Amino acid sequence: MSEQSDLHRRLLTLDSHIDIPWPNGPAFTAETTRRVDLPKMRRGHVACGFFAAYVPQSRRSPHADEAAYSRAVAMLEAIRVMGRADGARLCRSADDIDAACRDGAVAVVPAVENGHACAGDPARLRRFAELGARYMTLTHTGHNALSDSSNPRPDLGDAETEHGGLSEIGRAAIAEMNRLGMVVDISHVSKAGMLQAAALSRGPVVATHSCIRALCDNPRNLDDEQLDALRDVGGVVQITAVPYFLRPNGKAEGVTPADFADHVDYAVNRIGLAHVGISSDFDGGGGFSGWHDAAESPSITAELARRGYGEADLAALWGGNFLRVLRAAEAIAE
Repeated sequence: MSEQSDLHRRLLTLDSHIDIPWPNGPAFTAETTRRVDLPKMRRGHVACGFFAAYVPQSRRSPHADEAAYSRAVAMLEAIRVMGRADGARLCRSADDIDAACRDGAVAVVPAVENGHACAGDPARLRRFAELGARYMTLTHTGHNALSDSSNPRPDLGDAETEHGGLSEIGRAAIAEMNRLGMVVDISHVSKAGMLQAAALSRGPVVATHSCIRALCDNPRNLDDEQLDALRDVGGVVQITAVPYFLRPNGKAEGVTPADFADHVDYAVNRIGLAHVGISSDFDGGGGFSGWHDAAESPSITAELARRGYGEADLAALWGGNFLRVLRAAEAIAE
């Protein structure tokens, strides 16, 4: 085993955003053609995955809202089944993740992507928390009842802005997430909504799968003002492996771990290592040459180590910083 491979295996490697197939559900324990399954996580020594119950944005109506909520609940239940697989463990807290890593089990943690899933009713977030969801991404592509999105959907009738950032429902949802100990995820959220969420939340907010706008001018990426706001509230930006967030007009075959590490470097230099982490968005658009799937995760460690990041730095980037935010959310839960 090489020195860098041994280093990678010593880390608690946490991927903060992975999608699951739907409606058929994940075939988690077998080797598949997808970028993430349990065998690939084991080969790539990915100790923990946050798996997202993703709900696409639709035109809002009572029927569509109920369908979004029902889908999210069903997906969270499917993720719970993944966590009961042999060699995996469903985790509900930072301590659970630490214990699973010590015991050699792959930690499976549920999450929700797109606040549309709560059907415009923050009270429904309690059900998500009961099913183990540890964060919710406030929006996806298209505005919803909680917030404006970084990417409006004209095909859904979106104007450039709808709420001027967060709506009153969105503000209530953040308060409820704080009460439940759920982390507020501001990936996909408009700049105004993101800054308002950072100021409003009693705990640190995170971008679970975003990159740096100064390096790639995509509205999904965070600019310097947003990065500074994350730092000021103790949050984290989890640099993600989506090619067109890493390089303008990026295609998977032309993007490499060096491009990914450039975004890590920029964020570290701008806001400090304590506020930067790693995610893939595998099976949701992430993946490039050299980090095509979970099995190739050591390539990221190798590139960062080549740039001078030591073991303690890598431990923080690969999971320590995100776990700190998770613990902060747990500490303010009522």
